[in-house]
Amino acid sequence: QVQLVESGGGLVQAGGSLTLSCAASGIIFSINDMEWYRQAPGKQRELVAGITRGGNTNYSDSVKGRFTISRDNAKRTVYLQMNSLKPEDTAVYYCNGDIRITTIAPSRKYWGQGTQVTVSS
Repeated sequence: QVQLVESGGGLVQAGGSLTLSCAASGIIFSINDMEWYRQAPGKQRELVAGITRGGNTNYSDSVKGRFTISRDNAKRTVYLQMNSLKPEDTAVYYCNGDIRITTIAPSRKYWGQGTQVTVSS
């Protein structure tokens, strides 16, 4: 059973910083792309940032220059460093991993349970 567990969310004032972590555990052969999504109340879930196994990154325009995604393959963990936070960054943040559990099984996407980030003005 594969699990993704996020941590690091909380309440922060505008302009502040938070770092989210997402650790994968269970029977895992390999982890390909890892991504962070967020979902604000009443809105659709949106992609925030992604990182390939080799470290190539991409960001949504709304967070580019403020957020940094990184990963530690040995720890099976992806991070999201969030700086200069704004009230509009308030959302539940979810991590997503494209994971293969055996050498022959195709990879599939797994989701974490989410962590709340609230930015006060």
